[in-house]
Amino acid sequence: MEPVLADSVRLTDDGVLILDRREFPFERNWVLCRTVEDVAKAIEDMVTQSSGPYFAVLYGLVLKARTLEHLPFDEARAQLGHAAALLENTRRTNNALRKATAVVLAAVDAAQDVTQALQGARTGDERYRGKSRALGEHTANLLPDEATVLTHCWADLYLTETVKAAQRQGKRLRFFCTETRPYLQGARLTAETLIEMGVDTTLITDGMGAAVLQSGEVDALVTAADRVTMDGHVVNKVGTLGLAVAAHAFGVPFHAQVQAPDHLAPTTEHVEIEYRDGAEVLRVLGRPSATPRAKGLYPAFDVTPPRFVTDVVTDRGVFGAGELDKYYEGEQR
Repeated sequence: MEPVLADSVRLTDDGVLILDRREFPFERNWVLCRTVEDVAKAIEDMVTQSSGPYFAVLYGLVLKARTLEHLPFDEARAQLGHAAALLENTRRTNNALRKATAVVLAAVDAAQDVTQALQGARTGDERYRGKSRALGEHTANLLPDEATVLTHCWADLYLTETVKAAQRQGKRLRFFCTETRPYLQGARLTAETLIEMGVDTTLITDGMGAAVLQSGEVDALVTAADRVTMDGHVVNKVGTLGLAVAAHAFGVPFHAQVQAPDHLAPTTEHVEIEYRDGAEVLRVLGRPSATPRAKGLYPAFDVTPPRFVTDVVTDRGVFGAGELDKYYEGEQR
């Protein structure tokens, strides 16, 4: 059975249905977004996370295109472009949203017809899933037959495709998952998905990662990456940096997954790190977890320098952090 999070964004006649990951797995409620503005707000409010925003953007543009079919193409295309910019700005650190808007707009532009947004979204959906399968296979190849993996905020298709590939290869995986505060994605999303797939899963608090790495039990640190720059910096959920430094100190390889390094980000100067409201770290699952007199700081992502990255796993194979140009060899950009 396919894990729930692998199909958590759905296009319907009424709008885009998005599984509310803020409540999962305790409740499995779906949010109906009837407009592209509703989709943008859902992404900003963390209704959907990990790969979810990519699919929400694809189908959010389809919602907008449905409202533009009666307009002349130039006017409709301009409005669709504004909607694309709105969606891209919801989570600026991850460039997957830009890729989602690009594939939809490319289909519209090729046909000079906004109704082709649906075909573009379907293409983007299939492409993302195919690249995730390839990436998962390459990652599984790196793991021992009896592998214990430490991960951080890693859910959705990269995770499920890696596990499925390992299972096809006859490998047995065991996972340590960090809780990933303040939204507890690791505790609620990653751990639940792994258990759905029949994987031995142990939850640890965010402060335990270095000790677990020191114990000698862990064969690999594996995380997704929201962005990887061409010079090998890995941008991912805040907390990844500390785990990568500890893994390096204790001789544990760090495999960072991304479908492709971002050729528009030569260095970290080209990546905007999202800062969320510091008040979010003072609460857990809607309940206060600290004195309201304290101030909170919430950089949503951190940056791991290439010296702490063993390799970057992409849909085209595994590359050292210092050789990411090879991903694009022979390709016109």
